[in-house]
Amino acid sequence: MDPMHTNRAHALAAKTLCVGFHTHEVTPELRGLLHAGVRQVILFARNIGDRDQVAALTRSIHEAANDRVLVSVDQEGGRVQRLVDGFTRIGPMREIGSDPATAAVNAAEVATILARELRSVGIGLDFAPVVDVDTNPANPVIGERSFSRDPLVVASCARAFVTAMQSEGVAACAKHFPGHGDTTQDSHLELPRLSHALHRLESVELVPFDAAIEARVAFIMTAHILFDAIDSAVPATMSHRVLTGLLRHSLRFRGAIISDDLEMQAITDRYAVCDAAVATITAGADVALCCHDAARQDSILQAVALEAQRSTVFAARLEEAASRAQTAIDLYALPIA
Repeated sequence: MDPMHTNRAHALAAKTLCVGFHTHEVTPELRGLLHAGVRQVILFARNIGDRDQVAALTRSIHEAANDRVLVSVDQEGGRVQRLVDGFTRIGPMREIGSDPATAAVNAAEVATILARELRSVGIGLDFAPVVDVDTNPANPVIGERSFSRDPLVVASCARAFVTAMQSEGVAACAKHFPGHGDTTQDSHLELPRLSHALHRLESVELVPFDAAIEARVAFIMTAHILFDAIDSAVPATMSHRVLTGLLRHSLRFRGAIISDDLEMQAITDRYAVCDAAVATITAGADVALCCHDAARQDSILQAVALEAQRSTVFAARLEEAASRAQTAIDLYALPIA
């Protein structure tokens, strides 16, 4: 197979990038990325006002792309809820899972509310649910975002949440694979390491991901964590053993794998963001998430395209990644009529 033609390489690279921006309106930088073929955009609180403003913004994103765009958000409930004004306030997932007898029903009800509200303003992907198991009280970043410290409760909630949300036409995303619940560090700030044996991961951390996969979750988000039992050399986000060996082959996940934000310090303290993006796609991810800096977003686009032109192996991997990303866009991107 010959190296990819430049134009095709850039078009496919664009399909594997999800970007954020900093205002209530489409910026020139975002417009340029949309014109280049980027079709996934993440919103944060910095982008969001009331319901009418959000609907107008998602509409303008589609218009700038002249195409369907998969707009996403972190709308978990609790302390991670970006849309507030005119939206239902959802409690933390720990409350949802507090009673095992009603946890799954509660999770489904919450997911239905979230999905209907997101869909009504043109958002087609929710980076939820958190399916990390809350096994470490000292965890600084998961805690109440998790349904429970019991992996079976988390699994039942994950299955119910994913099923309910996706039945309403909004993609769910189980996170953070293969599990962020037992760390004592926040990967936004540093690179955590877990030394659990594989049998422990299989009996605790991976149980909810299995359930989410059974429910045909559309996306799974990676964790920027070193898992010694699987790959002690690189974070899970960049590990072929984790993403392809474990998630694709062992757990048989067929949806789209998206990285956690590549601008988190667990990554940026060690790697150039553009190199990390190439590594995560090489490892088996289908979408690289870059939430903040337009220059970094452009550097990812250029680096991924260039690698596809250099390497036939990477070019084939990029074709596969772009195809999975496009499938998710086709299923869940929601232009507003």
